[in-house]
Amino acid sequence: MIGKQIDPGGDMTSENDDEKKDSADPNRQINEQIQHSPVSARIPPSVGRGVFSTGAIVFEGPSEFVIDFVLRLGQPHAITSRVVLSHNVFAQFLNALRDNLKMYEDRFGKPPALPQPKPSEVVQNTTTIADLYDQLKIPDEQMSGVYANAVMIGHTPSEFWFDFITNFFPKSAVSSRVILTSQQIPGLVETMTTSFQQFQRKMEGGGGLPPGSNPPGH
Repeated sequence: MIGKQIDPGGDMTSENDDEKKDSADPNRQINEQIQHSPVSARIPPSVGRGVFSTGAIVFEGPSEFVIDFVLRLGQPHAITSRVVLSHNVFAQFLNALRDNLKMYEDRFGKPPALPQPKPSEVVQNTTTIADLYDQLKIPDEQMSGVYANAVMIGHTPSEFWFDFITNFFPKSAVSSRVILTSQQIPGLVETMTTSFQQFQRKMEGGGGLPPGSNPPGH
């Protein structure tokens, strides 16, 4: 299994002797920079099993991207995980996913393409985003989604998995684990790329990108 981590932290910073003596003072204001690695992130039992997804919907909020991982097996179709990422982390995730897909292709070849309908069966798609969400079941616990500021990506010959992580002191934790077949990954990269390009055009027209939001591939 090959994994790629984005936004890794370092070791926890240590206090000097004077700081250790002062730490006994309950009125002392603590203002320390602390870093730690999501590699050892805690995996809650409710998250560890992961959720399966057959695709994703990506949309942009005022200060974040939202990725709705969807399961389109049986009726009604459902959102199995809603993940909220800052613009910067979304860009990092997209770059890391591109790199991981390249690693997959170097080892196993390109993922098999998903079957396409026959030309005679193709119907013009007039579904709006509102229509799409009217057809989706969104469980109450998924409405607000989960936040992540780091992502771990891994793959086997047949699937990719994403561990979305909250990298906060005192312990990193996996907030969502999502599994997709390898066939779904090129389409996910394309969807994320389109969303980020739309965001870039909007930001460039309004005064520039947020710091650190480099275009994917740069």
